[in-house]
Amino acid sequence: MSQAASDVELARSLEGGFVSSHADVNGIRLHYVIGGRGEPLVLLGGWPQTWWEFRKIMPPLAERYRVIAVDLRGMGGSDKPASGYDKKTMAGDIHALMRHLGHDAVNIAGHDIGGMVAYAFAANHPASTRRIALLDIAHPDDRFYDYSLLPRPGRQQIDGDIHAGPGRFLWWFAFNQVPGLPERLLAGRSRHLIDWMCDYLIDDPGAISDRDRDVYAHAYSTVDAIRAGNAWYRAFGQDIADEKTYGPVTVPILAMGGGEGGYQLLRQVLANKGTDVEVVEVPGSGHYIPEEQPETVVKHLTRFFA
Repeated sequence: MSQAASDVELARSLEGGFVSSHADVNGIRLHYVIGGRGEPLVLLGGWPQTWWEFRKIMPPLAERYRVIAVDLRGMGGSDKPASGYDKKTMAGDIHALMRHLGHDAVNIAGHDIGGMVAYAFAANHPASTRRIALLDIAHPDDRFYDYSLLPRPGRQQIDGDIHAGPGRFLWWFAFNQVPGLPERLLAGRSRHLIDWMCDYLIDDPGAISDRDRDVYAHAYSTVDAIRAGNAWYRAFGQDIADEKTYGPVTVPILAMGGGEGGYQLLRQVLANKGTDVEVVEVPGSGHYIPEEQPETVVKHLTRFFA
């Protein structure tokens, strides 16, 4: 793995006057990249990535919004404490950061784990939420307990290739539940995981370049980084319990689903999760929508948040 660029260098490489910064909020230090002018638009990424996953959509969004891409608790340049990885607490981190930056209410777009945090933000801080967009994800609920530990029937029954089977086989949901072992296996070798995830959940692997993969691999190269990322998954049980207390979210929700059934699943799951829900399909995309189809994402976000 080549030496990855620093967050400062990466931020400077984007058009829109972006800068890398930190803030001490909610008992931890959060890293964020900020640029552009207008109403605040918060971007929250997921596993195993960082704020850098939004690099393609940040410059065009900065033409209309004050874009704030945040590394979640446990991610990238942010602190990796021993606890606090339930999405309600992580939403509290973002709420405290927005208050620190002087914003009373914000729009939020979240992908993967970041989408779960965005939903928890709207559920717990409705007065501070204008609208939220969920990119190929919904908040954990009881259906998470039904995910199979075996791939669904298909060609993989014959040749053992999970890539050949229908749908996504979410083996890492279970792997990340195991304390201690992932750190031992992946520390210093995270690029292998990054490549596998990027190639498995994407329509065009070239949408995430070798340089981008180095950025992500560097961010998850240490024992603490791997432990913290896994902690987002180990908190799912608490997230499911918290979600049962929320009730339908009342702020407008836009959900974007990629291939392998993402769009259909979101339509089904979000039907009773909000009072104003729109679900759109993003053709030609797998799970990594902001990197695979950035123009489509920018089009829908600017329309929705306008």
